[in-house]
Amino acid sequence: MNWYSIMRSLRGRPTCKQEATTRIHWQARIINNGKESKQIEIGANTIIEGELMVFAHGGQIRIGNWCFIGPRSCVWSAGSIEIGDRVLIAHGVNIFDNTTHPEAPAARHEHFRQILEVGHPRTLDLKESTVVIEDDAWICAGATVLSGTRIGRGAIVAAGAVVTADVPPMTIVAGNPAREVRAVRDVAPPP
Repeated sequence: MNWYSIMRSLRGRPTCKQEATTRIHWQARIINNGKESKQIEIGANTIIEGELMVFAHGGQIRIGNWCFIGPRSCVWSAGSIEIGDRVLIAHGVNIFDNTTHPEAPAARHEHFRQILEVGHPRTLDLKESTVVIEDDAWICAGATVLSGTRIGRGAIVAAGAVVTADVPPMTIVAGNPAREVRAVRDVAPPP
């Protein structure tokens, strides 16, 4: 397929809604299998270096202002992922509001086969449950945030942690599954 054919096939396909000051890095991937560009919204002064994807049967990603999504990070939505303002998501982070594939082996194979043969299915149950990451949170390198969780304002998820339950505001969690380590010290930096 030549360049002209590729560009023609993408015409009219949804991508994302972004502000004028949003920066999408050359290595970033925006994969909108949905029907409308507004299914992925990126706020002002936000930098995207990772991958944002919504499934064909549904999904919404809302990212606030002054956020960072690091390289090799994946934010995949089949339901709803809400990321507040000033959220830092480091390198290699995974955030999923769904199971990504059906649980039963036969259904999982059929799902994979459909993706390869005709594209993402428009009807599918992936046990979607909203993920919310509140303002000023920091998700460190290699962490995973699973469906149905809320990470509170100012919380820190340590490197490699697996979040399976809500994280209270201004709390540091670490481990697999993530457990509370201590409170965040809210101290102003020296002048």
